[in-house]
Amino acid sequence: MSIGENIRAHRLEKGLSQEELAMRSRIGTHKLEKIETNELIPNLQVILNLSSALECPASELIEQISSSTGPCQMDDELQTLIQQMGQKKAKLILRNTQNIEEADFLRMIQMLSDPVNN
Repeated sequence: MSIGENIRAHRLEKGLSQEELAMRSRIGTHKLEKIETNELIPNLQVILNLSSALECPASELIEQISSSTGPCQMDDELQTLIQQMGQKKAKLILRNTQNIEEADFLRMIQMLSDPVNN
């Protein structure tokens, strides 16, 4: 995804119209429309304003997500789950579970899905 697509996705996730986000980030609606359609690359100050208005790190807005095919292509289900939970939560979960042994990880999943514990 491009910067514009990331901004649009975050805006829609927050349930904001272009007008609302433009007002909150102190930029014109026309300018935001051009940014979201990749006709205009925002400068750093605009990215920071958008980041603040969207309550997300600027790094999430400028992060490039490859849509190319090949060995690094993301599974469709995984991509959907990440979109549903948000990149920030997905990264947190993955960072905190990457060093856990498989057996321990499976026990944790079993505990989470056990109705007695819920």
